[in-house]
Amino acid sequence: MDFQIERAREEGYSSLIHLISEVYDQIPPGQKDWFVVDPEEETMRRLKNGIAWGYTAVETESGALAGVFTVVFPETSPANLGRDVGLPEEALPLVAHMDTAAIVPAYRGYGLQKRMMEYAEEELRQAGYRYLCCTAHPQNKYSKNNILAEGYRVAATKEKYGGFLRDIFVKEIKHV
Repeated sequence: MDFQIERAREEGYSSLIHLISEVYDQIPPGQKDWFVVDPEEETMRRLKNGIAWGYTAVETESGALAGVFTVVFPETSPANLGRDVGLPEEALPLVAHMDTAAIVPAYRGYGLQKRMMEYAEEELRQAGYRYLCCTAHPQNKYSKNNILAEGYRVAATKEKYGGFLRDIFVKEIKHV
């Protein structure tokens, strides 16, 4: 199977958000805390205001949306994960959060999370970002393995998102 990865355009934001909700709804009840989803309105606001970028993976033969990925730019907000990993205040504007990855179950196993992360990382590098941070539930071995395979390291484990335990990962990237 072949996939086209690209930055989402505004006319596709609703589909991106819908897919995140759809994937969340399919998570087994005992694992719902593994995947914290922002309210749809907040995700739309961030995308429209450029506070976040969205990415899509489309299966080329059928044109089906197979997966989505979002990156959030926290600036110097209290929610900036750079604070949790010990970055100095002056580095916080150079932090991007590799935020949400959602893959349709039928398209899992094709490395789409990895491919979308790599695509986003290259755009972030070109845009001047230096630190990439993300979180995963400590028991979510699938996401953790994907993140570690991309060169991230666990820098902290603490409660985030209203009391959910998370491993916090960081990766420093070099400018082009």
